Amino acid sequence: MQSSDDPRYALARRLRALRERHWPGRKITQGQLAEALSHSEHASSPLISSWESTTNPALPSDTRLADYATFFATERSVASRPFRLFDLAELTPDERAQREALLRELLELRSRSARSSTDDLSATLVDELGQFWHFSDLEDVVIVCAEVPEDLRRDMPYSDPDDPDYVDLYRYADPDALIELHGHIRAVNPTIQVHFRTTATAIPDDYTTHLVLLGGVDWNIVTAHLQHRSEFPVRQVAREGDRIGGFEVVNGEEHPLFEPILHEESGGQRILLEDVAHFYRAPNPFNKERTVTICNGMFGRGTLGAVRALTDAKLRGRNEEYLKHRFSEFDTLSIVTRVPIVNGSVVTPDWTVRGTLLHEWPEKNA
Repeated sequence: MQSSDDPRYALARRLRALRERHWPGRKITQGQLAEALSHSEHASSPLISSWESTTNPALPSDTRLADYATFFATERSVASRPFRLFDLAELTPDERAQREALLRELLELRSRSARSSTDDLSATLVDELGQFWHFSDLEDVVIVCAEVPEDLRRDMPYSDPDDPDYVDLYRYADPDALIELHGHIRAVNPTIQVHFRTTATAIPDDYTTHLVLLGGVDWNIVTAHLQHRSEFPVRQVAREGDRIGGFEVVNGEEHPLFEPILHEESGGQRILLEDVAHFYRAPNPFNKERTVTICNGMFGRGTLGAVRALTDAKLRGRNEEYLKHRFSEFDTLSIVTRVPIVNGSVVTPDWTVRGTLLHEWPEKNA
């Protein structure tokens, strides 16, 4: 049995009460009400029943609630058969006042019901998909990716805007990480807007949202900017020529450099065996009420591994619990993680396995 004060069912109960008890001695059937409301837009007995359901009520639109308010504003609506829905111009001043009061009540009940349903949905999604990528303040999220340099795009099919088969996503570096993360954030935050941009198309307002950066300092100039602007415990050493780069610890007396592992086969082909990635979250330096999150690998598969650590259905719960336990005292977290590559594919890092995390900051009990 549903609680009498549960806001999800208050509107359904009120609509049923209007139909059955609004005018003493005039009980209206669902069919009769549906016929009257159909004068403005099709309605049916099952539709009326769905709005009055006390187990799984559907929410009528604002327009439908306006029709309810008009119908029940005057007893003239049921003075003759079939019952009718008056035009607003036909209502007297007193009837108009009653209509406005009833409409305000119904819209408020609908708003409370929608908010409650959204809260329940969010709680369920957080239970299933994890807390880390849930933004409870319901503010927008913007994912900013690097843009593939134009000289590299020239060799890619369908990357010419004049081509009838042009694919805009080919401009984005790390598209596999983008697709994985965008879908996950949308799933766990169904009521907010989740946008994605390249560094070339991002606008100033994007930087004051919950900001997510994919990719590193070689192509993603926003990541490079944040690395210089914020208190970063590690510095990305960019790839250059034969140098494969890595993540260098900059705090403390020693400055170890964590590098990817590549195997050089005959013919000079280098095969990536293990990437290194940086995962970082902190208050957004452009808006302290929002967050900035960076998922950044030395290669694209490292970036994907950093993303999948908290989206992979098998490991996200375990990794998230580790973050909660390890960083519960801090509003900033930074980890450098190994990302195993097997047969060319990313294996999601398990942060609870010894040796997977190469560096963590802030330090424990800092």
